[in-house]
Amino acid sequence: MITGLSHVSIVVPSLDAAAKRLSEVYGLALGEVKINEQQGVRLAYVELGNAKIELMEPLRADSPVSRFLERNPGGGIHHFCLAVDSVESTAADIAAKGARVLGDGKPQLNVHGERVAFVHPKDFLGALVELEEHRG
Repeated sequence: MITGLSHVSIVVPSLDAAAKRLSEVYGLALGEVKINEQQGVRLAYVELGNAKIELMEPLRADSPVSRFLERNPGGGIHHFCLAVDSVESTAADIAAKGARVLGDGKPQLNVHGERVAFVHPKDFLGALVELEEHRG
C-alpha cells in the first residue's frame, strides 16, 4: 500500500556545487553524504519535514545517473519516490495490473538499508517512480 511521498530525486553534476547553491539561495542544508555502490551514486538529502529532496551525483560512468547526466548535462529531476508498506507486495500488485517493475528481480536497497524498486516511466504518466519500503 502506498502511504505517501518520500522524496524527489535530482541528479546533479556536483553535490558540492548543488549544496552551496541550495544554502546560499534557499537557506537549505544538505545532510550527510552517503554512497550507494549498487546504484553507482554519491547522494545526500535535504530534509523538509514531511518530505526530502535527494541529490545524486554519479560515482561511475555505467550508473543510470551518469547516463541521465549525458542526456541532461545540467542535471534535473530524475524520479520521485513513494513510501510503501511493502515493496514486494506493492510491486506484485501493480505488476499484476500491467505495470513494469524494473530490475532483475533481486532485492535492491537504498543507503538506509530499506527495500526499493522502480516502476517504468511509461507505466506512471511518463515519470520514473521509486517505491521505498517504510516499516513501522
